[in-house]
Amino acid sequence: MNLRVQRLASWRLFVACLAVLATAIAAGQSFAADSKVDAEKEKGFTPLVKDSSHDGWVGYAKKEWPKGWEVKDGVLHRAEGGGDIMTEKEYGDFDLRFDWKISEGGNSGVMYRVKPGMQPAYHTGPEYQVLDNARHPDGKNKVTSAGSIYALYPPEKDVAKPAGEWNSGRITIEHNRLTHYLNGEKVATAELGSDDWNKHVANSKFALWTGFGKAARGHIVLQDHGNEVWYRNLRIKDLDGKAAKAPATADR
Repeated sequence: MNLRVQRLASWRLFVACLAVLATAIAAGQSFAADSKVDAEKEKGFTPLVKDSSHDGWVGYAKKEWPKGWEVKDGVLHRAEGGGDIMTEKEYGDFDLRFDWKISEGGNSGVMYRVKPGMQPAYHTGPEYQVLDNARHPDGKNKVTSAGSIYALYPPEKDVAKPAGEWNSGRITIEHNRLTHYLNGEKVATAELGSDDWNKHVANSKFALWTGFGKAARGHIVLQDHGNEVWYRNLRIKDLDGKAAKAPATADR
């Protein structure tokens, strides 16, 4: 009787182990399937990174590619110092979607409508904050936390995943309406050039930077803030054909 019980227990343990293994395999397959976007579900989008090529990108305000950034299997990785990188093309109204992953205590950002010059990219382009909220000091202030319109509009909720995990980001600008999304949630929105926007800018560190947020078109910039960061599934839909007037003070 005891032998039968032992055999039954061993069999149940074996079956349980198989179930755990099957679940792990399924999870791995699911992750692999989710790691790349199904282009058929997002018609009209153009990928900004293909395979292991950095075509379409250069160093900020430069003509060459910085050695500190690498591209592998569609993933942009800031591995070492090299400065910001930017798209060769400029964009006005758009829908930009991307995944991002930050290192522990890390900080980066996605800037848009950037006009290159002697000044840093953040002197002209608003920023989607990429951050480890739990370990970086900026995470203690909502207006500089992940998903914020950096230092201007805080996210409505904290839905950021921990450092080392992939997050889904999205930025849209249409008819001067700017919206940030994080992991499927709309977290921050603003009207470019509006009285409310101008008030927020006037009360921020951007007040002295006369070109900040004024351009109707500009480059997409990924920030080198001194930490490792990864970006993948970067793709964009040009919405310029639907655009209304740019802010009255915009540089054209």
